[in-house]
Amino acid sequence: MNISIVKANYLDEVHGNDIRLLLDAYAKDPMGGGKELSKNVIDNIVAELAKLPHAFSVIGYIDGKPVGLANCFDGFSTFVCKPLVNIHDFVVLEKYRGKGISQKILEKVEEIAKLKGCCKVTLEVLSNNEAAKSSYKKFGFSGYELDPKVGGALFWHKEINRT
Repeated sequence: MNISIVKANYLDEVHGNDIRLLLDAYAKDPMGGGKELSKNVIDNIVAELAKLPHAFSVIGYIDGKPVGLANCFDGFSTFVCKPLVNIHDFVVLEKYRGKGISQKILEKVEEIAKLKGCCKVTLEVLSNNEAAKSSYKKFGFSGYELDPKVGGALFWHKEINRT
């Protein structure tokens, strides 16, 4: 089994196809919402990511087949006054879980974050996604809190009406 982890080139047709395939698989998974991506997203996601200088993706391959993806975005920690990287999407195809792919993708993301001078890597995980939480804890992630007396951080969102 040959594992390779690469920072995607959004202008590379193979990488673009692999990103679309893996992101759609993630969207179809219950932990990604359980619905396929729209045609508009499939058709445009890679070109839109390519327009963002603060975006990068990491793809994991086994024997040349795309099996894992992390879509990441640069951010900024105001309390540390340094950049950070947020992993926005993270998926390893079900058939390939338990083979160390997630750890190798996280290593590559951290390597890139260090090169950018980042103070941390952040991500969100669903509270009942025990497999992902276990993988993240194994890599050194933990829940975020400033002071245990005031509790841990929660990730909230509000949909914006698109009229």
